[in-house]
Amino acid sequence: FFFLHCPQTTHLNLTMANKEEKPEGKNSSWKDFIYNPRTREFLGRTASSWALIFLFYVVFYGFLAGMFSLTMWVMLQTLDDYTPRYRDRVANPGLTIRPRFLEITVNRSSPQQYSEYVQSLEDFLQEYNDTVQEQNELCHVGDYFLQNNGDEVKKVCSFKRSQLRQCSGLADTTFGYSEGQPCVLLKMNRVIGLMPRGEPYINCTAKRDTPLQMQYFPGEGQFDKMYFPYYGKKAHPNYVQPLVAVKLLLSEQDYNVALMVECKVEGSDLRNNDERDKFMGRVAFRILVTK
Repeated sequence: FFFLHCPQTTHLNLTMANKEEKPEGKNSSWKDFIYNPRTREFLGRTASSWALIFLFYVVFYGFLAGMFSLTMWVMLQTLDDYTPRYRDRVANPGLTIRPRFLEITVNRSSPQQYSEYVQSLEDFLQEYNDTVQEQNELCHVGDYFLQNNGDEVKKVCSFKRSQLRQCSGLADTTFGYSEGQPCVLLKMNRVIGLMPRGEPYINCTAKRDTPLQMQYFPGEGQFDKMYFPYYGKKAHPNYVQPLVAVKLLLSEQDYNVALMVECKVEGSDLRNNDERDKFMGRVAFRILVTK
């Protein structure tokens, strides 16, 4: 009777009972978190709870995807496949040079050294080959080539590389680099609907005290109006830009001297003096020719 009511015996019995309730020991806590067989919970949630969460996110992200698709569809209905909606930032074209180098170094006695420039010009002029351009239209010189035939593919005015004469690469396959009088080709960037007023032409000057002799091809270095306007890549897929070739007539005293040459589009309403954009209507390059 004494042992049944002894406090020490009661405490001992409670301790043994607690140990019997948790036979798995200390490691049972993290295992139960992953999967508890008594409550059938996985990572703290039952199967129905996980199903509700999954259903919520399916509906939520489906709604977001639907909103995004609807917004894109509405926006695309406002666009024109042939003409960009906003063109205010490209109203005036830039001027670019071929070969595409702003620093040209030529050793006229080393064909391997300037072959990169020659190959660049030859590759660029492939679409201007006479056999290719004969398939295009013979347009009226001095007039805009306006075409109002809806969404049909626009016609293209012919520009043959033979018009570049001494800079065409036909008679002289080195474009003058072997003789120390190299050619560079200039073209304006494409701007949809551009119709420059006046008679745009290229004028190049060297930044030195005495003028540098140059030749322009074709004619006086003009961009004829018949190559304008441009109707866009989709409506005008075969369009080729008019070119102006500049042959630098360097003499003996011009060799071994780095020359800075700047070319501008003049004679029209096209801008060429914007200090924030050094390539709008102009381009400057450095050329050094050695023997």
